[in-house]
Amino acid sequence: MKTFIKVTEIWRPSPDRARLEFSAGLYGELSEFKAVSEKKTFAFDEGLPGKAWAAGHPLILTEFDNSYFKRTQIAKKAGLTCGIAIPIFAGEFLTAVVVFLCGDDEHHAGAIEVWSNIETESNALRVTDGYYGSLTEFEKTSKSLTMMKGYGLPGEVWQRGMPILIEDMGSSSTFVRADDAKKTGISTALAIPVSVISGRVYIMSFLSAKATPIARRLQIWIPDEQRQHLICQAGYSKQGDNLAELFEAVVIPKGEGVLGRVWLTGVPVISGAPNQAHIDGRLSAMLTIPVIENGNLKAIVTFLF
Repeated sequence: MKTFIKVTEIWRPSPDRARLEFSAGLYGELSEFKAVSEKKTFAFDEGLPGKAWAAGHPLILTEFDNSYFKRTQIAKKAGLTCGIAIPIFAGEFLTAVVVFLCGDDEHHAGAIEVWSNIETESNALRVTDGYYGSLTEFEKTSKSLTMMKGYGLPGEVWQRGMPILIEDMGSSSTFVRADDAKKTGISTALAIPVSVISGRVYIMSFLSAKATPIARRLQIWIPDEQRQHLICQAGYSKQGDNLAELFEAVVIPKGEGVLGRVWLTGVPVISGAPNQAHIDGRLSAMLTIPVIENGNLKAIVTFLF
């Protein structure tokens, strides 16, 4: 099964916090690109990870040529054409930058969007950056929309301050573009509020089709009322498993396992996922991203590839 995202990376500040160093990555069969990337470091405001650090909010780069992207030639050789960088902040301090790299492919239906309010006091969201691959009509529709706070998927995420996962967008009252999604084959949506250092609001939305999902599985974990354990709030599986029900009785103590450590550190992690593999007998690679607001953990989102 192909996934919409071809490369996933985590870049972390060096011990002196002067540069970003390679922490972990998922590259599939792109071994040459992997070998080059593992040796790279980025200064503040340098390259895609460094630019996201300096900007203090997510960035999407849809053209590598004549841009600040530092791995253009090897990326083009690997068939990569788009980069998404999401900085993770705990207060004003950067914990890591998560980078996704995608490639244009007529068989890959999906989109990754950045929604933001134009002004710090504005209650309206618009697409400020987006990667849509071959979905040109869907891109036009999306970029023409304005979402008020509490309206549509980005607006609802803003109002709740929490990530939201929609498994069937075609029948969802939350997703304003349901009819357009049906026409393009997009079926699943995940939207995440992003911690930033500016006064503006930023929401990342990941939209994917069943044939080429963003990830094989997606889950949202939240702290319980006592803030001692994580519980599974929502889940999507390419295999059709009801992950929220499967993990309904599972609680993860703070500090234990991959998710528990992410809660303690506020740092995203790429790892194997043996606790999830028993469902279908296969070991998955897992990206775990904390959702942080004002220095406090609101949720943890996992992508299983």
